[in-house]
Amino acid sequence: MVSRSYSNLLELASGDSPTFGRMNRQIPRIMAVAGIMSNIDNETKETDLSPKDRIIIVANELPIRAQRRVDGNGSSSSSTSSICCSKGWNFSWDKNSLLLQLKDGLGDGAIEVIYVGCLKEEIHPNEQEEVYQVLLESFKCVPTFLPLDLYTRYYHGFCKQQLWPLFHYMLPLSPDLGGRFDRTLWQAYVSVNKIFADRIMEVINPEDDFVWVHDYHLMVLPTFLRKRFNRVKLGFFLHSPFPSSEIYKTLPIREELLRALLNSDLIGFHTFDYARHFLSCCSRMLGLTYESKRGYIGLEYYGRTVSIKILPVGIHMGQLQSVLSLPETERKVEELIERYGRMGRTMLLGVDDMDIFKGITLKLLAMEQLLIQHPEWQGKVVLVQIANPARGKGKDVQEMQAETYSTVKRINETFGRPGYDPIVLIDAPLKFYERVAYYVVAECCLVTAVRDGMNLIPYEYIVSRQGNEKLDKILKLEPNNHNHKKSMLVVSEFIGCSPSLSGAIRVNPWNVDAVADAMDSALEVAEPEKQLRHEKHYKYVSTHDVGYWARSFLQDLERSCGEHGRRRCWGIGFGLSFRVVALDQSFRKLSMEHIVSAYKRTKTRAILLDYDDTLMPQGSIDKRPSSKSIDILNTLCRDKGNLVFIVSAKSRDTLSDWFSPCEKLGIAAEHGYFLRLRKAEEWENCVAAADCSWKQIAEPVMELYTETTDGSTIEDKETALVWSYEDADPDFGSCQAKELLDHLESVLANEPVTVKRGQNYVEVKPQGVSKGLIARRMLSMMQERGTLPEFVLCIGDDRSDEDMFEVICSSTEGPSIAPRAEVFACTVGQKPSKAKYYLDDTSEIVRLMHGLASVTDQITPV
Repeated sequence: MVSRSYSNLLELASGDSPTFGRMNRQIPRIMAVAGIMSNIDNETKETDLSPKDRIIIVANELPIRAQRRVDGNGSSSSSTSSICCSKGWNFSWDKNSLLLQLKDGLGDGAIEVIYVGCLKEEIHPNEQEEVYQVLLESFKCVPTFLPLDLYTRYYHGFCKQQLWPLFHYMLPLSPDLGGRFDRTLWQAYVSVNKIFADRIMEVINPEDDFVWVHDYHLMVLPTFLRKRFNRVKLGFFLHSPFPSSEIYKTLPIREELLRALLNSDLIGFHTFDYARHFLSCCSRMLGLTYESKRGYIGLEYYGRTVSIKILPVGIHMGQLQSVLSLPETERKVEELIERYGRMGRTMLLGVDDMDIFKGITLKLLAMEQLLIQHPEWQGKVVLVQIANPARGKGKDVQEMQAETYSTVKRINETFGRPGYDPIVLIDAPLKFYERVAYYVVAECCLVTAVRDGMNLIPYEYIVSRQGNEKLDKILKLEPNNHNHKKSMLVVSEFIGCSPSLSGAIRVNPWNVDAVADAMDSALEVAEPEKQLRHEKHYKYVSTHDVGYWARSFLQDLERSCGEHGRRRCWGIGFGLSFRVVALDQSFRKLSMEHIVSAYKRTKTRAILLDYDDTLMPQGSIDKRPSSKSIDILNTLCRDKGNLVFIVSAKSRDTLSDWFSPCEKLGIAAEHGYFLRLRKAEEWENCVAAADCSWKQIAEPVMELYTETTDGSTIEDKETALVWSYEDADPDFGSCQAKELLDHLESVLANEPVTVKRGQNYVEVKPQGVSKGLIARRMLSMMQERGTLPEFVLCIGDDRSDEDMFEVICSSTEGPSIAPRAEVFACTVGQKPSKAKYYLDDTSEIVRLMHGLASVTDQITPV
């Protein structure tokens, strides 16, 4: 049965989404139970079947090459053939696709891989059924067919004109710069992600299969999948940069994308910077915090832990080494040596896509500067710039291409001579072996993009320079002497592979003079130094290949999904705000009918209530209780069988003032250090009188952090000090709080105090003081009076209240409450807690208390 929480996410879009007729096709599918889907929303089904592990890899494009047949005749060949045919098409694997290399890296037979994605070529609707069957049966690929106009608005529109520029730090400050946000393009993007979800549904076994979604084209897909199957095992890897929060927050649909990604179990990034920016956005825009435990970074999101993976992708070593061994590669290397080496010229190499972020023009200007500043290199150094075709379209690409051509022409006219051009621009598509041949011959590779997600060109260059025995002979190197292998890299600081290449010369590509100096340095480096740099790089690249990356990601994905079967899951929210709550099996929402019925049946009752963010909404400026809250508390206290306590971190003076109209209300102040049973009685200490001389040490430290953290404050209580950063920048405040915690723990190591960090605060208080102490004291008082409580209600919202929940829940097995008593430990919000119940917010708590007060009015008339 399909998840009951499913509904069409496109209802959030203001426009109509396209509809597509379903094809009548037979889809091979693994089922846990024949003919039905398991109801995984509420329980995990046991089955005797043990299907082979499967992973569904989802990306914008399938790793398939499609070519129109000229003769129009053909038939499907066996699945073992490298080329399979339909009546109008020939299909083969795209050996250069990362998705295919990923499968090879996992090893033969280790796991079954199914691909879901689009073809690069448009397939006529009349041919789609046959093409679907051929690709599914022969390649285990599920093609997603999109109408051309929809694909154009989705890919060339939203992906390439809005997401891609923004993720590369380009703000749409004018219509010419990437284009302003267009909601119709956003709707097309959502529509396509929905179609991808439909294709996945045709082949997925949600209880067993893993789903791995790739890149920014499908960022809302996790929400569609999570909404249909709450326990789907879902990973997402972003292959582009993730911008800083200051850039990302300009996106009108910023929260929708963040919440969609958080519906994954594991989110992968190439570098720590990209992950840090994502976590900062989650903190600033969604108020989420993250923790690092035993090397793993996790975000708590409605009871689910969303793991963060940081690992750059690698290259396919086997494929590259096989290309290096091809005869055509060897011939091309000989040709290049004849063209450049025999004439005493040193080759510098650039390989980039022809787009605005690859910094080709800046590289050309740096080459010009090199020839100006170091005239001795004129006639000796050649920059070969391979410019792959641009993937995007638009005016900016055309302008960049025109600037590139004009710059090359000007430099060659200025510094060229008969038989020598300092810059050789290759803008025609090259075969992979030809590109590899250039790697082999080049003395230095320049990758100076102004912003790039990963960029594997340096890795390919390093492995190519390692070469093999035949290439060593061509290059006239000593056979089997790996010490003579050398390579030099000049790489931009702004590309994802830069942190892993510690032996490269890193540059700011915008600083043309610095890049020119780096090029000169690379040419002048001593041979032993080049060899050492190459050896270090090759060791890393050869051990961190695409297989290592894929296996590591899947291992972490499996670990991240380990709790699925042990949690109760259900969906909440509408549209792209949908998320899944995953909580302990025994954790459930507190039913009004249930607690009111229990309240009516019992005579002696204990009620403990936190105040801030429990009876008083979070973010309220005026924290004083409302007249309605005072009336409710007075009504509950009027019943002689009730013992009602407010348990707060506030000072006793503040609480005395706020609750002065409540004559019979018990109050515990400063987390329970001070206790008053009713207004007419004196305050008493729950622990031995505290020596507060430690404040002379702690307060100057807090003042230091207050001065350097705008928006932070210090609250000086009788027995405690609290440093609050609720109004500070969340990232900076959190960072300062961590430092302050370490600082205070160090200077107060020999003092009888506890330093704790909570939600937007750091507190120092006497040891042994906790809200659990009040809960224990309250129950023991009732036991001493011979009035064991038959009804216990405890409500709180944060970590400090967990001590109360623990005492209340554990007391069910002791003598301090009546046998078969009704016990309700309740937290605010759906989150991991020692409480067994939850209510959504303070308004529900007030309604609950009002309901109990109404019962009190009925059974205890004034």
